Amino acid sequence: MTETFVVYGASGSGSVPIEATLRLLELPYRIEECAPWEGREEADKLVGINPMLQVPALALPTGDVMTESAAILIWLADAHPDARLAPALTESTRPAFLRWMTFVSSAIYALYWISDNPSRIVERAEDHAAVKARLFDRIACCWHLMGAQLRPGRYLLGEDLSVLDLYVATASRWSPGRRRFYEVAPGLAETVRRVDADPRLTAIWAERFPFVQGCDQTA
Repeated sequence: MTETFVVYGASGSGSVPIEATLRLLELPYRIEECAPWEGREEADKLVGINPMLQVPALALPTGDVMTESAAILIWLADAHPDARLAPALTESTRPAFLRWMTFVSSAIYALYWISDNPSRIVERAEDHAAVKARLFDRIACCWHLMGAQLRPGRYLLGEDLSVLDLYVATASRWSPGRRRFYEVAPGLAETVRRVDADPRLTAIWAERFPFVQGCDQTA
């Protein structure tokens, strides 16, 4: 049994909202840096951790390992209810919380497996740019659908910061970028910027997913 959580991930990846959650919960953790998209050597670090050879993964203090970012975030929030990082089972916002956590994971995040390497489904290199453009259009469409159906308060589900806010604040930094996110989901822009500026989180954004020049506006 380990004494701390171990996060398998990389800067700018889906491990960032998990790292942010652990910090908000003040739980000890360490990071095993791994960027499997960079090649076989990096992917091999995940052998025995995640059979999909993907990050994030989270090793629990019990020695068990969790994969799937949405599942990890929901579990962490539910395991520490006093922190109110997720609506309780009896709260009226719980169905929306589960819906949108799953939506971000399945409708948006899953598409990056293709966009990161279009050759996984399309052989001709000359077609890769068009595939990526179509995927980014689809991601923008999904953000639009989410923005059209949510009516945020200070945060996406009301007045309390939740792991959904951390998930969206991270995923919306990925291509097609924040400028397009703001264009297609303007109702979510203020909330996401609030999460960016939260003083409890500014350090981890700077360390693990800093905005590059112009990133707040462009891809």
